[in-house]
Amino acid sequence: MAKLFLVEGQIQNYAWGGTQYIPNLLDVKTNGEQCAEYWLGAHNKAPSTIKTAEGDKTLDTYIANNLASVLGDNIANAFGRLPFLFKVLDVRDMLSIQVHPTKVEAEKGFKKENEAGIPLTAKHRNYKDDNHKPEIMVALSEFWLLHGFLTEAKLKAVLESVPEFKHLISVFKAEGYFGLYKTVMEEPQEETNKVLQPLVDRILPLYKAGKLEKQSPDYWAAKAVDSADDASVLDKGIYSIYFFNIVKANKGEAVFQDAGIPHAYLEGQNMELMANSDNVLRGGLTPKHVDVPELLKHVAFNETVPNVMQGDLQADGIERIYKSPAPDFQLSLISLEASKTYKNTSKTAEIVIVIEGEAEVNEGETTVGLAKGQAAFLAATSQYTIQTKSNAIIYKATAPQS
Repeated sequence: MAKLFLVEGQIQNYAWGGTQYIPNLLDVKTNGEQCAEYWLGAHNKAPSTIKTAEGDKTLDTYIANNLASVLGDNIANAFGRLPFLFKVLDVRDMLSIQVHPTKVEAEKGFKKENEAGIPLTAKHRNYKDDNHKPEIMVALSEFWLLHGFLTEAKLKAVLESVPEFKHLISVFKAEGYFGLYKTVMEEPQEETNKVLQPLVDRILPLYKAGKLEKQSPDYWAAKAVDSADDASVLDKGIYSIYFFNIVKANKGEAVFQDAGIPHAYLEGQNMELMANSDNVLRGGLTPKHVDVPELLKHVAFNETVPNVMQGDLQADGIERIYKSPAPDFQLSLISLEASKTYKNTSKTAEIVIVIEGEAEVNEGETTVGLAKGQAAFLAATSQYTIQTKSNAIIYKATAPQS
């Protein structure tokens, strides 16, 4: 039974995506469409396709029909499906502020909405599946994101330094992170406009004049207003831009987002690896459904000190693993030179994608050549090598096993 296959993912066209990075990576022509994400995996919303001797097969069907042999007994028994979803993201405009539920809460929420007869495609649906969605990203360029609440001291300094937020100092002092966030998220829209308009009037001219730095929340708040469809309705997500950490990850640096950590991608390109889920609870910077009561149930109301990871270089000097607490996935960077050979035996399914250069993957009698943007799928117990004639940057998705 073959264990190595060429795999083709699916592009997702979302309004926040860029128009060039993903088409250039994949060498595909588009009509100027916004190509936000490229999915590699077996999620039923957009399963990848593998090239087999018997023709093309969707990855979800292929895995379901060959569960233990493809995933290995441990992962097959633990998850019953490919546990991860691998993506390339091109963020041109800010994504919505979002939080992902725990596994237990996802199961409860999915069941409840199903029993209520809410269609999976309904705009007010919160839970698209029964899974949690921890995720890790590695920057492919300079990448900016919001990530968790500021420390108490930093957040207090923000409330004191921004004139429009001074009335919130007493709320934060008395009710902490929960009370502060609940207050602004439950605020009537008319009040939000009244509070934030003077702030917008002050920062928007500076943004348009190019006088704001990306380290400043003023920059992102002004950008959010400038790119909004209706600038007369000020998004409550603007508060979060000031309340959350603004993080810059340089190329090759990683950030892990666990359940409950509020976050938003702001700008740049990244590789993203997550549990096989599409569950998102939104908290602003979006025209999409924001269910405030449900959101408040899941946010981690404590400070977050960002951990920007460099990854752990392995003994071969080729692979760098970005470890996380998630049992569903493990992301690594393979930096390959012409004189080196990457060797591995897979314990479960793996997906590798070439981001720069080209590479050749060999497993037994099977050889798959990969140009930039192409990817390969490897089943469990694959004994394989990867080589290149020049230099190659490759990202690998798999699931950790002890």
